Amino acid sequence: MFKFVLIAAIAITSAFAYSDPRDVHAETLKYQSDVKEDGSYQYLYETSNGIAAQEAGVGGYYANGGFAYVSPEGEHIQLSYKADENGFQPQGDHLPTPPPIPYQILKSLEYIRTHSEYDVPQQQYHVPVRQHQNQYRAPQKAQFGRQRHF
Repeated sequence: MFKFVLIAAIAITSAFAYSDPRDVHAETLKYQSDVKEDGSYQYLYETSNGIAAQEAGVGGYYANGGFAYVSPEGEHIQLSYKADENGFQPQGDHLPTPPPIPYQILKSLEYIRTHSEYDVPQQQYHVPVRQHQNQYRAPQKAQFGRQRHF
């Protein structure tokens, strides 16, 4: 038990040692919240350590909002989002982006778009159909009781 308490104390101490001193004494500078009977809502808040968030929407249907904070590396992170029937759609400069599409693929997609299927020569392929004979017969279900003859 003593080892558990000692390890927990060391973990808590180390967590506070690496935290940003601004976070320890952060205060809420601004807070607004409004929830209406029709399910619509909006809120916003801002703290003294650079954290800010805001959102508005109708519960269960859609929401628009965003948040901002300063990362441990000192980078200002800002994210805006939209959530609706198409899902959660975040936007921010820090989010990863897919690599660009190679030129050859773009060129082939453009060719496909500009040429209809009737312009492209079609080859007819004949695939022989093999007839299979079922060598295995499933066992007949056991009949219990009186047999019926029709």
